[in-house]
Amino acid sequence: MGVFLCMMGYTCYYAATHKQELINNSYNGRQELLTAQNRRGTIYAAGGQVLAETQTDENDKETRVYPYENLFAHAVGYASNGKYGIESLSNYYLINSNAKLADKVASEVAGNKYPGDSVVTTLDVDVQEVAFKSLGIYKGAIIVSEPSTGKIIAMVSKPDFDPNEIDVIWKDLLEDKESTVLLNRATQGLYPPGSTFKIVTALEYIRENPETYSQYTYQCSGRFTSGQDTINCYHGSVHGHEDFTKSFAKSCNASFANIGMQLDRNRFGNTLDELLFNEELPAAFAYNKSRLVIDENTSDSDVLQAAIGQGTTQITPLHLNMITCAIANKGVLMKPYMVDYVKNNENTVVRQFHPVTYKKLMSEEEAAALTVLMQEVVESGTGTKLSGLSYTAAGKTGSAEFNSVKTDSHAWFTGFAPAEDPQVCVTIIIEGAGSGGDYAVPIAKRIFNAYFGL
Repeated sequence: MGVFLCMMGYTCYYAATHKQELINNSYNGRQELLTAQNRRGTIYAAGGQVLAETQTDENDKETRVYPYENLFAHAVGYASNGKYGIESLSNYYLINSNAKLADKVASEVAGNKYPGDSVVTTLDVDVQEVAFKSLGIYKGAIIVSEPSTGKIIAMVSKPDFDPNEIDVIWKDLLEDKESTVLLNRATQGLYPPGSTFKIVTALEYIRENPETYSQYTYQCSGRFTSGQDTINCYHGSVHGHEDFTKSFAKSCNASFANIGMQLDRNRFGNTLDELLFNEELPAAFAYNKSRLVIDENTSDSDVLQAAIGQGTTQITPLHLNMITCAIANKGVLMKPYMVDYVKNNENTVVRQFHPVTYKKLMSEEEAAALTVLMQEVVESGTGTKLSGLSYTAAGKTGSAEFNSVKTDSHAWFTGFAPAEDPQVCVTIIIEGAGSGGDYAVPIAKRIFNAYFGL
């Protein structure tokens, strides 16, 4: 009897504290009751533009309409054949109504549904358009965020789809086993990070050598050999004499392989844990965990590959963006979010979402040291296409090999601006494009310019 009463009490408590999850569950029939009673609310961009709305024809048939078509496909998602994106994330609010009693009575008298609540997102249409067009015909992903708050300003994934046509194309998408159109590469795509991972390797070296890391030197001959393993610099470049900063700025594989072999593997593994590798991310939307395990049993071969972001290392653009945001925010990671507030039919705010601190990923001193390294990438390294502008930038490029053909690589960039007072963070991956400095950095420049209104 005691156990039964405890279970009853817990069930009531869970229902009260997890109301949204229970209603959003696809097995919950209450969704159908709310949908029959309330007209699904509108989704707005931060600037007030309509991203999704329900339109009703003369026969009272409802149609969910997405005015920007493919532009916000993965971020906003769709509301039929299951739900996806913000349509899923905010479903609880969109199918509920906080309209005044008088408005509800008026709707009933007119034979209409109650007006559902609407959500205003953090998404910026102008920045989204620049990111979308810049990615062009390439497969890949772009995330633009605000490091001090965690707001997602833009999120693009390609290939994409038109959510207005989701009912028409759904069957074909399910039958096409090779299609990845519905995959949000920004949050669910797992890629080798390539040289962008040198941010993590550099952080670990700084942690293990806080007083002497700036005294590091290396003579690069274009390759590093340990036993039977050889790590080559990108395109066989010979960087010559380097210090720690130049090794990072020039993205020297040989030097970072040398650094990797000097690291304590258990401590490196702890740093990976602290940076949320193999861990749940503090994000409400669908994502995949990044993967890399390093411990005392990790072989030299695997350490060499991991130090330069290759081998078994896998990361999502979302996760890399979060690490970059933490660097920009003095080591503090804010929870990423895409919904700013919920409002009723009279524009009264019924739920406001605020920035939430998740945890400190690194010390302020470590974040400052990494910022200096990332600034040098822009000033004298692989990211110079971002130098000489009206704003300063800090970042890291990457060219990540993904198959046995050495010339095939994904182009990466992750960084923030202005470097001295970070306001925006950009992470880009272009599948199979080649060098991050050649392909990803120019896109980052366009996005930064759009954000700053240039």
